[in-house]
Amino acid sequence: MNRNQLSNEVYYKRTRPQTPDVRGEYFRDQTKIIHSLPFRRLKHKTQVFFAPDNDHICTRIEHVLHVATIAAAICRGLNQSGNWALDQDLAYAIGLGHDIGHAPFGHEGERALAACNAPKPFLHEVNSYRVVEHLAHYGEGLNLTYAVKDGILCHCGEDFATTQLRPATVPNDLDAIQSRRCLPTTYEGCIVRVSDKIAYLGRDIEDAVKAGLITPEDIPQIVQDEIGASNGEIINTLTLDLIEHSKDKDYIGFSPEKTDIISELKKFNYERIYHNEQMRQRKETIDKCIADLFDYFRTIFSRYQFDYAAYEREGKQTATSFANYMASMTKAYHEDPARRDDIITDYIAGMTDSYALSVMEDVILPNSIKFFN
Repeated sequence: MNRNQLSNEVYYKRTRPQTPDVRGEYFRDQTKIIHSLPFRRLKHKTQVFFAPDNDHICTRIEHVLHVATIAAAICRGLNQSGNWALDQDLAYAIGLGHDIGHAPFGHEGERALAACNAPKPFLHEVNSYRVVEHLAHYGEGLNLTYAVKDGILCHCGEDFATTQLRPATVPNDLDAIQSRRCLPTTYEGCIVRVSDKIAYLGRDIEDAVKAGLITPEDIPQIVQDEIGASNGEIINTLTLDLIEHSKDKDYIGFSPEKTDIISELKKFNYERIYHNEQMRQRKETIDKCIADLFDYFRTIFSRYQFDYAAYEREGKQTATSFANYMASMTKAYHEDPARRDDIITDYIAGMTDSYALSVMEDVILPNSIKFFN
C-alpha cells in the first residue's frame, strides 16, 4: 500500500506547539486557512481575467476550492482502489491554501511584482508560504502543520508532460526554498500539484468563451473527443484518468494517451487565451499599475519610514492605509528600514484587484482643494 515515507511526527509538526483537538491536525488547518484575512481576499483576486464585473467569472477563491475538491476526490478514488492510504483532509487543506499569497491581477501581477523587486524573486507559491508562516494574523502566521505548508510551497514546478510524480524522500527546508525545483514530501502534495492544472484548464476555457475570446468550436477536435469541451467534462475525464492510471502505481500521473492531449489543450489555452491580444494590452496596464504603486510607496517610505502619523501629511487615504498596515505588522518587520522593499511587496501582493485599482486612482488624482467659508 502506498503511504507517505516520513513519520506523522514530521508531518504534524507546527512552528509553535498546539494541543491536539477533536478536529484532527489537517482539518484544523483547513479552518485556520478559511478564517484568515488573506483567504477572504481571494474572492476579489483574479484567476485569469482582471477585476471581472461578471459574478460568474472565476476568481482565485473559486479556483482554490476547485483544486481542494478535485484533490480530495482523487484521494478518495485512490483509497477505494485498495492500494493507497491517503488523507483527504490533508489534500483539501493544501488545496485551500495553495494560492493564499497570490498577487492581484493573477500571474501578470506576479510577474510585475517580481520586476519591481528584482533581483529578488517573487513567486506566488513562495509568497503563499510566507503568508501562512510569517505574515497572516498580523505577523504571527497561521501556525499550520509542516505537511500543509510543504504542499502549499511545492505546488508548482513540473511541466504538463511529467507522467510520474513522486514525493521527496527527505523533508524540505521550507524557509530556504526560493525556486520551483522542489517536490512536496507527501503524495497529497503531489496530487494537489496535478489538481491545480486540472482545475484551471477547463475553467479558463469557460471564462474565455464568456469573454468572447474563443468559441467552443475553436477547441481542438481531439481535445473535444478525448477530454471534453466543457469545464465539467474536462475535470471529470482527467480526474478519472489520473485515478485509473495511478491506482496500481507508486506515483501520480495521467495515462500517456491523456498526457499528449493535455499538452494540446495547454497549447491551445496559451495561444488563444493567455497570449490573446486583449490580454496582452491588459498586461501592459497591469505592469504600469504595479510599477507606479511600488514607486509611490518607496517615495513616501523614504520620507517618513516608521513615523506612522506623518503619513497623513500626504493627504492621501492610500498613504494612511499603508502606515496603518506597517503599524499592525511590527511583529513581522520590527521597524527595520532595510525591509522597505519586502514591506511594499507584501502590501501590494495582499491587495485585491479592485483595491489595487482604487489605490492607483487615489495616487494619480490630485488632492481635493479644501475651501473655507
